[in-house]
Formats: sequence, C-alpha cells, structure tokens
Amino acid sequence: MKRRSFITLLSGAVATWPLAARAQQATMPVIGLLDQRSPEALADRLRGFRQGLRDAGFVEGQNAAIEYRWGENQMDRLPELAADLVRRQVAVIATTGGIPAAFAAKVATTTIPVVFLVSDDPVKLGLVTSLARPGGNLTGTNFFTGELTAKRLELLRELLPTATRVAVLVNSANAENTETTSRAVEAAARAIGLQIQVLNASTIGQINAAFATFVRQRPDALFIGIDPFFNSRRTQLVNLAARHALPASFPARDYVEAGGLMSYGASIVDAWREVGAYAGRILKGAKPADLPIVQSSKFELVINSQTATMFGLHVPEKLLATADDVIE
Repeated sequence: MKRRSFITLLSGAVATWPLAARAQQATMPVIGLLDQRSPEALADRLRGFRQGLRDAGFVEGQNAAIEYRWGENQMDRLPELAADLVRRQVAVIATTGGIPAAFAAKVATTTIPVVFLVSDDPVKLGLVTSLARPGGNLTGTNFFTGELTAKRLELLRELLPTATRVAVLVNSANAENTETTSRAVEAAARAIGLQIQVLNASTIGQINAAFATFVRQRPDALFIGIDPFFNSRRTQLVNLAARHALPASFPARDYVEAGGLMSYGASIVDAWREVGAYAGRILKGAKPADLPIVQSSKFELVINSQTATMFGLHVPEKLLATADDVIE
C-alpha cells in the first residue's frame, strides 16, 4: 500500500473512532442514581454500588452507563432531579438517599423500574404492597431503623453504665425517619430506665444550636438518628461531640471512621451493593414487581478506641470482644 493511501485510510479510521465510541455509549443501558447528598462523602458506598453491578455482570463505562443526580445536600431538589432522570429515559433509577429519594422517584414515574434503599418498612411507608412481591415498578433494600434502636441504646448503656439522660438528635425535615426514630427510642429508653430528650436539626446552623443546648443541659450521652443529611454532616457532628466531650452513638461505621465513638447498624456499603445488584438484574430483564425486598442481614458494631481514650472511657472487654471492628 502506498504511503499516501495508508495515511488517508488511517485518517479516516481515526475520524470514525469518536463516532464509534459515541455509538457504543448510546447503546449502553443507562442507570440513573439519585441522592440528595454530594459524591465526595460517599466514595465507599459508591464502590459498594458498583460492586453490586459487577456481581450482576455490568461495569460502568464498559457495558453500562450511570447518570448521577446529586442534590448537594438540598433535599428539596430531589423531585426535579428525579424528573430529569425520567426525561432522560434511563433504564432503571437507583435511589440511595433514603425515604425522601425513594418517594421522589415513585412520584416521578410509574413505568421506569426503581430500586430504593430505605431505613424503614417499605410496606408501612406505602412504597410497595408486599415484601415478597412488591408489585408495581419499585423494589429495593430495607436496612432498618426502629428495629435496631433498642440494641443501639443497650450498647450505649453498656459503654456508659451510669448514664441516665440521653439526648436524641433527629432531622425534622425527614418526617418519616423522625417519627420512626422518636417512637422507637422512647420505647427502648423506658425499657432500660433512661430519660431522653429529642431535639431537631435540619440545617448546619440547627446542628450547632442543638449542641449549644446539649452544652447547657449536659446529657450523659448523645444518640444520633439515622438520616442522609446527618451522614453528609458526620464530620461536623463528630467534631462537636469531641469538642464538648459528649459520648455519642452513631448509626453507621463511617461516623466512627471520622472519629466518632461508636456505631451500630446495618452495613450501609453492603446495602448499596444490594441496590447495585438489583439494578443489574433489572437490566438483564427482571421485573421489580417480582424481586422481593432485600432485608439487611449484615450488622456491625464499630468502636473507636482512640476516641474512647480521649473521653476517658474504659471500654468493657465484653464490648470489645463483640465489636466487629475496633479502630485503634
């Protein structure tokens, strides 16, 4: 082949590469991921989601694409972000932002499959009609809240056996979570003889104001309710608890990894993996109506021994022995 002909052929091939890449991208199934937080604080969870996709045979950028819609900690943006994914005509919507994100997707579409991640019974919430056969276009994972509250309080009491007064922080903007947590914590506290005071916070300023109240009233410990906004502000919460020497129980291990004292709850990374796996199964043709709700079965107690030392606390050997992870 003459040199000029070869160069002409090569130039033509190079010109078609972007077109081919775009064509491949266009033929990939697209997953929409909806969350009111920002991605910077969710790296481990996103890895879990992508692992679930891989378990189902899909790799982002190779045979599936993901359209991310982040609310940047503005929960009121969820409806417009969900509507945008519907306009984009994604193949499936994965909602990882708890109950508010799940309902935003439910309102936005009755046809596009939705895989949710929620902290309460989705039948009670009205997201699905049955755990075994959800019906409609929604299915997903329940990683519990109320069911774990009593256990969290018992573990906190085991660490602080002389504690009598516990402050509870919930997000009033997340009504379903607030109701579930408040009801469960009041019942659990009565059972073990603890007095509780529930405070609300749904903004950064309100978190600061709540801690100012804690400083004045000096409860023996703090119980942080499960909430996506609180998770996005976990560094603020952990730092305030440390600054005011207030032992706190958190709902997930990433608080403890940020310096929090202790956490007990479902493995959220594993729950995100389950959402990814279900999204992948739907891409393969499964119908959400036929996919039973996954109920988290992996729970973990995590203790930060450095934080305990900073608070002057002795962690009982029994508690250390039962912990799934002790951060030194």
